[in-house]
Amino acid sequence: MRYTHLGRSGLTVSRLCLGTMNFGPQTEEPDAHAVMDAARDAGINFFDTANVYGGSGHRGWTEEIIGRWFAQGGERRERTVLATKVFGTMADAPNGSKLSALHIRRALDDSLKRLQTDYIDLYQFHHVDRKTPWDEIWQAIEVAVQQGKILYSGSSNFAGWHIAQAQETAARRHYTGLVSEQSLYNLITRDVELEVIPAAQNYGLGLLPWSPLHGGLLGGVLKKEREGVRRAAGRAVDALKTHQKQIRRYEDFCDQLGHEPGDVALAWLLHQPAVTAPIIGPRTAGQLTAALRAEKIQLDADALKRIDEIFPGHRPAPEDYAW
Repeated sequence: MRYTHLGRSGLTVSRLCLGTMNFGPQTEEPDAHAVMDAARDAGINFFDTANVYGGSGHRGWTEEIIGRWFAQGGERRERTVLATKVFGTMADAPNGSKLSALHIRRALDDSLKRLQTDYIDLYQFHHVDRKTPWDEIWQAIEVAVQQGKILYSGSSNFAGWHIAQAQETAARRHYTGLVSEQSLYNLITRDVELEVIPAAQNYGLGLLPWSPLHGGLLGGVLKKEREGVRRAAGRAVDALKTHQKQIRRYEDFCDQLGHEPGDVALAWLLHQPAVTAPIIGPRTAGQLTAALRAEKIQLDADALKRIDEIFPGHRPAPEDYAW
């Protein structure tokens, strides 16, 4: 496993990040613990979760599962760079969501209890809160840092101008601000190349792409359908109708390369200069093993060019759409 710094920070993380959203609703606790053990053994030290994971009927379920894994000892917590998130609704009452100082304080303390730890390495804003001023948000985070409850801050699903707004406010307060941005980014959806990635690079944020296979669409969906292994499900069904010709060309090219489509899609992200670590979300240890292959794939300039021809990307704004 290769490692890199998270953005401009001194924090060292693995080039793949273990996403845990499936733990609980789709992956039972013993299997989730097995996946985390396998990830640790493979050298993945970067785990991502969120306080809302577990579903509306059991918010916090995923954090609880991770907490019980940490409680088994064996330096599980000490060897893990732990990222979680705040924003979503955790209580059906006023101040039960978003980024007010009050909700940040309550949500952080609750996450620490569920995770059975006394600090979070990377505390991420799950979405932008347009009604809470950044001075209030940063003041709450600064207090948490002073208390030793969090070490770094990150964002998720921010626009480029939100990153700029957050960082400029942090600079006025002589505070570090954000060190990472977690965005939807894959071969199908490359909108972040317009403004989010330029903003992240300018302010020194590491990019953490979520849904790197676009809900399985880039994981060999046509091949699996032909073999009767698996049919497209969820949002991938509608996306497949729109992108079927591209997907077929892509899967044929992956056959020429001698690699599985999902492995190439992850490897492509690892070749993007702004990307720190794609977030993989295996439901089983077997799926984790498959994802690990991508970290070893090297794509040359011709292969990257061919992929861009199949899935055209964006130049930075405004050059993408103006002179």
